[in-house]
Formats: sequence, structure tokens, C-alpha cells
Amino acid sequence: MKDELNQARELMVSEQITRRGVTSPRVLEAMRSVPRDRFVPEDSQAYAYDDYPLPIGQGQTISQPYIVALMTQLLQLEGNEVVLEIGTGSGYQAAVLASIAKTVHSVELLPELSERAARILGELGYLNIHLHAGDGSQGWPKTAPYQGILVTAAAPKPPQALLDQLAEGGRLVIPVGDRGNQELQVWEKVKGDFSHEDIIPVAFVPLRGKEGWHEGQW
Repeated sequence: MKDELNQARELMVSEQITRRGVTSPRVLEAMRSVPRDRFVPEDSQAYAYDDYPLPIGQGQTISQPYIVALMTQLLQLEGNEVVLEIGTGSGYQAAVLASIAKTVHSVELLPELSERAARILGELGYLNIHLHAGDGSQGWPKTAPYQGILVTAAAPKPPQALLDQLAEGGRLVIPVGDRGNQELQVWEKVKGDFSHEDIIPVAFVPLRGKEGWHEGQW
């Protein structure tokens, strides 16, 4: 089974990720090295490297592998960065980021998911990931600023708290929009000003919290 999963992971990188234009050697190596099958429920492990998101409980999902790779590449990490992830979920995206960045802080609204991710990441030996339970739409100001911020849930607009916690030259990758219309955006801070670029249409679960979607809005 282990050999089959390793083969599936290699195929995932070559067939789903490289062919769609993800070229960063750091990102490709991270996608090859992180065992996505460890982050999905046991009854979904046979599908861990397939080309779609999977449910992980609590109404949340683990993102499609290509989207994980693309969002990571858009941060343009070089290895010395402190990165903030909003929406720990399964912990898989945090593990991919931690394979490249110096330190990853990840905030999850649902304590059950944060606890499960902590157990898996601990078993896999990731020492540079710090998990926090709280309102991710407010970021994590205690360890700001961040050279990269990645949000794994859709917001109505980029939360000001996240923009405020972005370092000079840093990049924020975030899906923006409502249930039926989201765009993956990259925001960059240059000399105190922000510019952004739309990348591709996407479909994410809603970002909950003070600067996210509120109950009944989504």
C-alpha cells in the first residue's frame, strides 16, 4: 500500500501539478515529500492523490492538490520566511508551507480540527509549525509581520487585519467572493501600498469570523 501511495503521489505531481504550470522546484519537492494520505480520513486514503478536494469533517475540506501547489507557488517563498496560514483544516497545506518556509503559524477556528492537525503534524515530525485556535480573519498579530499569508477559505474581501500584518514586500494569497463567485487573488505590499492580481476562479468554504462571512450570509 505504501508503494502504491508513493507512486500515486509522483503521478499527482507530474500529471496534475507540473502540467498545469506549477514550476517552482521548491513547491514541487514539497508536494512530492508531504504524504497527503496522512491528512485525510482513513476511508478516503485511497483517493488522497486524486484531482479533487476531499471532506475532512466539520463541514471542511482538504483542497485539491493543484490548488495547494498553486497557492504555495504564488507566495514566492525562498526558505527564510515566516508565513501565516489562515484555516489549518487537515494540516496538509501547513506541512507543504513548512517544507519551504522557515516558520509557519496556522490559525484554525474549529478546535477539533486544530487538535487533529497537531497530532498528525507531530507524528510526521514537523517542528517549525505553530498551531493556534482562534478567529483567523484577525490573523495572528503576536508573531507579525509575515512575509507570506495564505488563506484557505473565501472572504468577502481581504481582511484589513491580514493586510496590516503583511511585511514590506510580502504577499497575501486569498480567495475572495461569495458562494457562487470566487477569485483567487494575490495582494502585494510595496512601499506601504497594496496592489493585487486576479489569478483563477476557485471554490472554497467560507472564511468565518469578524472580517469573514457571518452566519446566514453565505
